[in-house]
Amino acid sequence: MPVRRLKTYTAQTGYVYQYYFVGKRQALEDDPEAPATEYIFDVTADRKTTFAVSVFLQPQAVKAWSSSRGRDLSEPEQYAAVKLRLMQGFDEIVDMLHEGRRLRLEAELLASLLESIGVEE
Repeated sequence: MPVRRLKTYTAQTGYVYQYYFVGKRQALEDDPEAPATEYIFDVTADRKTTFAVSVFLQPQAVKAWSSSRGRDLSEPEQYAAVKLRLMQGFDEIVDMLHEGRRLRLEAELLASLLESIGVEE
């Protein structure tokens, strides 16, 4: 079994989350977010209850970003955007367990999040 890197994030909601990356896969065909790449994280806010949070990266978002910048978005850049979306969810959603387990990452938000960390061209 691979060693998981447990990370900590103090959210603007006041919760301190611990999370780790589980993996990614193509969203299941019958999932309402399909087609998308689903990035899965295990999350806890109380060290007792662990739950999965999925971030769905829409292929149209990646394509729009790439076509507007004239280059492909690398895998590490995609992961960075997904992780930023997860943290945005931590900051904005008070009850992640019941309201924040499925997060979308669409074109406008993808561009904004990547720009916030200096990823342009």
